[in-house]
Amino acid sequence: MSARSLKVKAGQLRYRAMIGTGGIGAGVFFELRGNHTLGREESRAGRLLDRRDYCKLHIIAHYVQRLLGREFRTLPIGAVGNDETGRRLLREMTEAGVVTSGVASIPERPTLYSFCLVYPDGSGGNLTTDDSASSQVSASSIYAAEEEFARYTCQPAGRLEGQGIALAVPEVPLEARRAVLELGDRHRFLRAASFTSEELRDPVGREMLAQVDVLALNCDEAAAAAGLSPSAGTSSQSLAERAVKRLAEAHPGMAISITAGARGSWSWDGSSLSHCPACQAEVISAAGAGDAHFAGMLVGLAAGLVLRDAQQLGTLVAGLSVTSPHTIDVRIDRETLRAFSEGCGLTLADSVRSLLEE
Repeated sequence: MSARSLKVKAGQLRYRAMIGTGGIGAGVFFELRGNHTLGREESRAGRLLDRRDYCKLHIIAHYVQRLLGREFRTLPIGAVGNDETGRRLLREMTEAGVVTSGVASIPERPTLYSFCLVYPDGSGGNLTTDDSASSQVSASSIYAAEEEFARYTCQPAGRLEGQGIALAVPEVPLEARRAVLELGDRHRFLRAASFTSEELRDPVGREMLAQVDVLALNCDEAAAAAGLSPSAGTSSQSLAERAVKRLAEAHPGMAISITAGARGSWSWDGSSLSHCPACQAEVISAAGAGDAHFAGMLVGLAAGLVLRDAQQLGTLVAGLSVTSPHTIDVRIDRETLRAFSEGCGLTLADSVRSLLEE
């Protein structure tokens, strides 16, 4: 166990490594003056915010590695450009203990980058490059990394059977994400994934749900996955219940997590739906909170928690993450989570509390 990782007892780890693919990139936040929507040909003043943005795979890999420590190995498969942004991201992942041998550096493509627009009322959107290095990640990238995964986890491939997590998240092509889930199927890994709403409205994205064991969604994505059209005034709970009912009928063995910001989250373990309220925290930025929740939940599952308790750990990680302006909060570890948990308003399960012990 690392000095500041969770207190996982010897033999408690259910999963010992994670291989995953998704976007690796950075971005900046620009706050506009005025809440009216930016016009097509409008010029408007604003200011750059002191916030660092990261992409989904990097966020999840960081928290998983930091919280599980040296006994767990995390191998992201992705690509960055041969530029300063890409080199910085690789350094940061390495410093967190993440194995970066599966991240290619592509000279002719820039690192994935987003320009995030923020209105004074907190709403906003982003502009993201679509010709980045991440767009070049393919199924062959996954096949090439499979041997590396066994080598860097110091395990013969056969000894990792059933002991790994295969993760597939957005910002790389669906082809690569399908290949990771197929790798997970071959090695009996836990197959975890998230999708954008647009992908879940596409037949190819919906077909991939059959390959997923743990699905993480927000409310809009849950509605898209279940083929629902939420009407005005529909509560998050009602939407979660309806989405879970449809998804569970189509995919009986799939566990589901649905996040709803300040309204908390729901998890479905195949037999019951559990709600976990959001933490009481001063929100500085909610960007990246869904990915932090997913990461915390995967950490809990790797540490042997049942889904309901893993959801609670995910809520803690997400709750602390929103107190940071950055989409990766480098302060998060066992000690900061324990201190945060004392005033966050959650009654922790014994299994979660034991992971935070001194």
